[in-house]
Amino acid sequence: MSNRVYFDTSAVAKWYLNEPRSDDVEAYLRNHEPVVVSWLTIVEMRSLLARRRREGDFSPEIEWRVFATFQEDIRAGHLLLHHPMDDVPSSATRILGELTDIPLRTLDALHLGLALDGGVTSVGTADRVMAVAAPRLGMTALAFF
Repeated sequence: MSNRVYFDTSAVAKWYLNEPRSDDVEAYLRNHEPVVVSWLTIVEMRSLLARRRREGDFSPEIEWRVFATFQEDIRAGHLLLHHPMDDVPSSATRILGELTDIPLRTLDALHLGLALDGGVTSVGTADRVMAVAAPRLGMTALAFF
């Protein structure tokens, strides 16, 4: 998967929800080859949509429609689902041990471990901490914040 970009949930959500920098994510996705996502992106996207529905941002119907569209984009190849081959939890643990000066959270480390496992060259994120960590691991950060 070299020369591919891994999008974490904070970035890919901007493709489906109107948020700050959504236009930039849309422009990037329209002008570049498909980006890579992971099983973690799927779980986090489901959680994010449920939380936003509970907070009253949109109806259950919109929640269902957005998640169905996201899943269809994976099935259609608009988003490439990475199936990890390596021991991603060990990679995430190593990352947390190496980048002790960066306040990485558990899910950040897992996303970075998945990106490394997928052999991508860049990470798209709307998370400032991930944007700092990715270059330290040899990947370019595409920041959408």
